Amino acid sequence: MASGRGCDASVLLDDTEDFVGEKTAPPNLNSLRGFEVIDAIKSELESVCPQTVSCADILATAARDSVLLSGGPSWEVQMGRKDSLGASKAAATNNIPGPNSTVPTLISMFQNVGLSSNDMVALSGAHTMGMARCSTFSSRLQQGSKGSDINLDFLQNLQQLCSESDSNSRLAQLDLVSPATFDNQYYINLLSGEGLLPSDQALVTQDYQTRQLVLLYAEDPLAFFDDFKISMLKMGSLGPLTGNDGQIRTNCRFVN
Repeated sequence: MASGRGCDASVLLDDTEDFVGEKTAPPNLNSLRGFEVIDAIKSELESVCPQTVSCADILATAARDSVLLSGGPSWEVQMGRKDSLGASKAAATNNIPGPNSTVPTLISMFQNVGLSSNDMVALSGAHTMGMARCSTFSSRLQQGSKGSDINLDFLQNLQQLCSESDSNSRLAQLDLVSPATFDNQYYINLLSGEGLLPSDQALVTQDYQTRQLVLLYAEDPLAFFDDFKISMLKMGSLGPLTGNDGQIRTNCRFVN
């Protein structure tokens, strides 16, 4: 899911002279990566079984495999999605939560697409991997006074990283402790004031229910894994195109 419309591979479409896709939407620009990996998988599949496996199914399967290969849980991916015939930059801009979102905003945006607040907290655990630009957590860099919700050593490291002239393009790991491992360290970080994005740290500071889930997942990685699997299956089932809707693209970057 990239625009909030569903798991339909719309985010993979490239811009053309008469079409604007979702890759340049603010939440996705300089953030989403790995398109060439999807291209390689699709090319291999097309050479063996043409127009059989959709780009949407490739994305769903690749998401599962990347989690598993990084130490996380596995789940059975539901197959049979079709690919979208278009994309919406406006939807991607408006429907993807921003890095400064409050907990009420996060809950509302997830509920609007059929996901619960529990799903939101569990899926946020995907931030145990990945990176973010300095500009996305700049408000965290202004903190540090007594009573702040940010770890001061963590703050100092971020301020040093983002003090360079090219700070807007510099990247920080979402999880500095185990950035290449899918684990529950994200939640442990939040409890010690080391959430990178304001919207992440808000799960601990702004809402009692979300804080309780953070505490649970920090203490019990298996509980996190179990809930993450369930929420990924729910998200992967949002508004799928099936039957005569959509198509199976031969190239994930363009409509047939």
